[in-house]
Amino acid sequence: MVEQGKFIEADGILTHYHEAGEGETLLLIHGSGPGVTAWANWKPVFPILSQHFHLYAPDVVGFGDTQRPKGIHYSVDAWVQHMISFIEALKLEKVSIIGNSMGGALALHLAYQRPDLVHKLILMGSVGCRFPITRELDKVWGYTPSYENMKNLIKIFVYDGSTAENEDLVKMRYQASIQEGYQEAFSQMFPVPRQRHVDAMALSDASLRTISAPVLLVHGREDRVIPLNETSWKMAQLLPNAELHVFPRCGHWTQIEKTGAFTDLVVSFLNR
Repeated sequence: MVEQGKFIEADGILTHYHEAGEGETLLLIHGSGPGVTAWANWKPVFPILSQHFHLYAPDVVGFGDTQRPKGIHYSVDAWVQHMISFIEALKLEKVSIIGNSMGGALALHLAYQRPDLVHKLILMGSVGCRFPITRELDKVWGYTPSYENMKNLIKIFVYDGSTAENEDLVKMRYQASIQEGYQEAFSQMFPVPRQRHVDAMALSDASLRTISAPVLLVHGREDRVIPLNETSWKMAQLLPNAELHVFPRCGHWTQIEKTGAFTDLVVSFLNR
């Protein structure tokens, strides 16, 4: 599998995505960190999950190699509409979704707005209800490009800080963050004051209670970016058909820090 994927027009936007495997459809929606792309987010799990499911992993508009339309206003509504249009452009029927961080919020909004499109949800370190923005998330959204800044952010994302010594990982994320047009788009997404962006991604308690799809919430116990107790723990009590799995000695990047255990959990949950 290679970093370069395919393109399709969705909502009038030329959208870059990766596809692999066969069987039940699984849509993977990445988070909002600087330098994130679908490939950077899902590279460790792609070869494993593609043995079980038909995977689609798009670059959400504003990220990666997806077109950045002039004059676009980046917002939860724009991102959710883009994902709905992506599903419809590929003529997919009910899909299961793994959403990472911001991608989890988009998955919840999608399930709330279009339950006809959603089979099951896996929300990983997910936003979805209101919480006071963490200092670490504020740093993530306030990133300015430099190799050292990216290295320091990776230390925030993970439980084991030695992950930030992985030069290939740091370089991949840093190089993605300095692609032409990337920082200009990223700086438009989460300007200060940043609490309002957390609030915009949240659904009300009443809305969460209406989402009937089976949900697996996955969270790292030591996640400093998205706090466990204020998000996944709370959503586990609001979503009617939710269960929660907490990984010990794990930060925000479950798919990187707990790759094997995470993919085992996903396969088991989706195959029930």
